Amino acid sequence: MTLFEPFSPALLGLVAVAALLDLLMGDPRCLPHPVVGIGRVIAWLERAWNHGSPRVRRRRGVWLVLLVVIGTWGLAWGLLHVLASVNPWLAGGVELYLLATTLAARGLDEAARAVARPLMRGESCQARQALGMIVGRDTASLDEPEIARGAVESVAENTVDGITAPLFFALLGGAPLALAYKAVNTLDSMVGHRSPRYQDFGRAAARLDDMANWIPARLTALAMWGAAWWLPGYRRRGALAATWHEAPRHPSPNGGWPEAMAANLLGVRLGGINHYAGRVSHRATLGTPREGLNAGHIGRALHLMHGGWAMFLVMMAALVMARGLLA
Repeated sequence: MTLFEPFSPALLGLVAVAALLDLLMGDPRCLPHPVVGIGRVIAWLERAWNHGSPRVRRRRGVWLVLLVVIGTWGLAWGLLHVLASVNPWLAGGVELYLLATTLAARGLDEAARAVARPLMRGESCQARQALGMIVGRDTASLDEPEIARGAVESVAENTVDGITAPLFFALLGGAPLALAYKAVNTLDSMVGHRSPRYQDFGRAAARLDDMANWIPARLTALAMWGAAWWLPGYRRRGALAATWHEAPRHPSPNGGWPEAMAANLLGVRLGGINHYAGRVSHRATLGTPREGLNAGHIGRALHLMHGGWAMFLVMMAALVMARGLLA
């Protein structure tokens, strides 16, 4: 249950306020965070169920996804249903808070700036440590261009997972559906890895995450391109066509869209060789390098991130208006 109809002006307003609340406050440590609770449940179930034959693990992985995603939606729906019967304003306040917890614009901004600031001062060691907090690749031997690449790629890809996809599902089904999406995303980040431990148990989680992000990832790339026409210094012409051709090269069916768009708008090259626990991973390159990557590109990627999610909301508002005209 959400207090508002899907893609209604009232729900759009609530989601917009939640986005501003996240931008201003982030995630206060003094308040409970639903995504943290979701992660603890996933970790407990993974320890209990991730054993046996590959077939058994795949079956249990499906049950894990169903239990966590449907359970998250059901708990949020039930909570709002009970609160609405007591006091609609109380239910609205709780839904606003729940929506804000699904967004991570401030957290992503702070994490990326924690990489950029020491890198600009020439403190590469500190920048590598900060980058290691937001990426899975090995960072110990990276130079400035590679540190900047890792941060820019993280900002671009996480714009979808942390901001625009939750906004999309929030407008579709309020806090319950936005939290269900975060459950899908958390499942993928915890068990959706292609590793011996998770390749069977996490298969369902990884595939559902790919499905959930399919539309938001492409809309996000379009929103970034639209925002770049209002932001100075981005290489807008040709970026849309280049992204269309380059995005499918990425190993993720969705990650390539925001990354390719960021690469082309910034005029840099993303992708290349990454190392994970000592193993070499070759990623297709994205973008035409018109300038070398440096610490300054991290800040420009953040401007693109904020402009992108703002434009995404504008696009959603247009859909809400069109829905009202057609109703």
